[in-house]
Amino acid sequence: MNTPAHLLIGAAAFARPANGRILWAALLGSLLPDLSLYVLAGVSLFVLGIPEQVVFGQLYYSSAWQTVFAIDNSFILWGLALTIGIWRGWRVLIVGAAAGLIHLAMDFLLHAGDGRAQFWPISSWVFHSPVSYWDSTHHAFWVAPVSALACLTSYVVLWQQGMRVWAKLFFAALVVAEIWVARQWLMFF
Repeated sequence: MNTPAHLLIGAAAFARPANGRILWAALLGSLLPDLSLYVLAGVSLFVLGIPEQVVFGQLYYSSAWQTVFAIDNSFILWGLALTIGIWRGWRVLIVGAAAGLIHLAMDFLLHAGDGRAQFWPISSWVFHSPVSYWDSTHHAFWVAPVSALACLTSYVVLWQQGMRVWAKLFFAALVVAEIWVARQWLMFF
């Protein structure tokens, strides 16, 4: 699933109220499993000048990058964070960890051939879903409308919580970004 969808769904599911520290925790938890990809790919592409084909055809699948992805996509580590949050009564950590876990659950189901080892450090096993959010050879044409509907529904849920204008505009931009990115994936893949 695309990062804008994760942000929308994570915030709608866990940011109650949708403002302040709770909203930021939901957004951060929704973003963190993808952040390393943005950092690694961004530095490789724009700082080091490595060609896109090498970044996404070789480096993405390298053991070094996959190790980083395994750490920040670990159900074990995110579950531990949620457990600590519940044990200590830290609502911000609970919300952030829950948003991270829902991100991982969606990715687990929607990564065909590009999944990550989500049970690190216990296992390096990777689930290869038969369904992909971006690859049309793995049913992305069916996933994209469901994802768009989930994003629109999440936006309505967030809107109804009385967010500030900046937040409404931010989440509206995420809906537009999700639809545009999904369109691009389907056109090119």
